[in-house]
Amino acid sequence: MTNLDDQIQLCCFLWAYPGQEAALSAYEDRVLALVPEHGGSVLQRAVSNGADGRPHEVQLYRFTSQAALDGYVADPRRAALADERDRVVARTELFPVDLV
Repeated sequence: MTNLDDQIQLCCFLWAYPGQEAALSAYEDRVLALVPEHGGSVLQRAVSNGADGRPHEVQLYRFTSQAALDGYVADPRRAALADERDRVVARTELFPVDLV
C-alpha cells in the first residue's frame, strides 16, 4: 500500500513554439500515456489558446513516490522523444502542489 505522505502531486505549465500548439498536445498524449506504468496518474489536462503569455497546456498529476516519478522521467521511451519535445515545447514550468 502507498503511504499518502510519499505521494508527489505536480502541476505543469507548457508553452508551445508558435504554430506547434497541436504538436505539443500530441507529444504530451504520447508521453503522458507512460505515466500509469510508473505509479502515476494524470489528474487533469487543460488547454488554452496561449494568449497574453498564458501556457498552452496545464497538467496536474500524482505519483506514488519520488522513485515512481524518477522512473517516469528516466523512461527510455520518453527519452527517445526528446527531439520532438525540443521541437514543439518552448517552455515548461513544473512545481509541486497540494490538491485540495
